[in-house]
Amino acid sequence: MLARIYQPSRNAMQSGVGKTRQWMLEFAPESARSIDPLMGWTSSSDMDSQVRLKFDSKEAAIEYAQHHGIDAQVSEPHKRKPVIRQGGYGENFATNRRGAWTH
Repeated sequence: MLARIYQPSRNAMQSGVGKTRQWMLEFAPESARSIDPLMGWTSSSDMDSQVRLKFDSKEAAIEYAQHHGIDAQVSEPHKRKPVIRQGGYGENFATNRRGAWTH
């Protein structure tokens, strides 16, 4: 069994880092998906592809994989640099602005 351990990236619709601190263990698909000729649904006989385990740390996920004999590939997250302005959000509404404020 091959699995992937990763830290999920943030959703494109969120600006914060909520739900991105946990680590996930997902199994790689072992068989190809097939299309049902009658309904057109996509299905697979591989039940492990539906399993997603959440861990509080990368070390806990690696330890779990080693303990259960799972070959795991660890993907390190790409952290973005935080954008921190001097005045922050309140700078948008400052009354001591030097230049003209326009849209």
